[in-house]
Amino acid sequence: MTRHMDQWISAFLEAQAAELGAANNTLLAYGRDLKDFAEWLTRKDTDFDTATQEHVEQYLIHCDDQGLAKSTRARRLSSIKQLYRFAFEEGWRETNPAIQVTGPGLDKRLPKSLSVEEVDQLLDAARTTGRDTVRNTCLMELLYATGMRVTELVGLPVTSARGDPRVLLILGKGGKERIVPLSQPARDALAQWLPMRDAAQDAAKAKGAQVSRFLFPSRGVDGHLTRHRFYFLIKELAVSGGVSPAKVTPHTLRHAFATHLLAGGADLRSIQAMLGHADVATTEIYTHVLDARLSELVLEHHPLATGANGMSATRKLGGKTSADDQ
Repeated sequence: MTRHMDQWISAFLEAQAAELGAANNTLLAYGRDLKDFAEWLTRKDTDFDTATQEHVEQYLIHCDDQGLAKSTRARRLSSIKQLYRFAFEEGWRETNPAIQVTGPGLDKRLPKSLSVEEVDQLLDAARTTGRDTVRNTCLMELLYATGMRVTELVGLPVTSARGDPRVLLILGKGGKERIVPLSQPARDALAQWLPMRDAAQDAAKAKGAQVSRFLFPSRGVDGHLTRHRFYFLIKELAVSGGVSPAKVTPHTLRHAFATHLLAGGADLRSIQAMLGHADVATTEIYTHVLDARLSELVLEHHPLATGANGMSATRKLGGKTSADDQ
């Protein structure tokens, strides 16, 4: 990758951070995608200045040949499109070679979620597994009660949890704030964790250590529990609680929060606000999750779903629906 292309990437990332408030993880993803594209262009004896639409299309074919998932290829094209949009606006190029390039169609996959019973098993495991049961219980209760992203959870300032709060003020993507109400179990978990957290911080301060401003402190560089450590923690809790670890990630708790609220009668706009979605269309995916779950329940438990000989009702009708359904 030439120095010139490196400067393009640096300027683009700085603008994304300054003007749009892009999250650090988003900036890292942009950087990785654009550096890979730049290195590919270098091997083709060209650069950002002279690349054509054909180069962009060939790069996507190259990504496909590498076996990259559709979602990864779509994200890389999005990064390239945004870079060239920025370059066009800055006057670095008179044309945008990526503007007419279409990416791979994304498979519409429903987000994985958990049943209420599985969430209960995870919460029970948090109360009984390991040495940090009070902290772990607080982490899990807050995550399920608010639907926070894991980066929002581990980065919570301790000031947000003082005074037995009924709601939490969460700083989300792009520096946008939102308010989410707290359940009583989450408030109880906070009330138990805060004295232990403060006592540990006081002891550390007495030994000359710097006091953390975060609700879940750590001695690491970030000053708080990392999202990677929490990822492994939730897998450990899944094993201990008898829930398949393959089903459990921090994000599935976020999905469970939204799906269970919707099943309980909450409206989409309220869920959108609590999740911090910019567009309600993003939130609408949970209606499909609920529809899928309801269909599954009908197929499993409705008396007409299977007959005495195991034949489905639809097969008994010769694969046709009844007149009432037409």
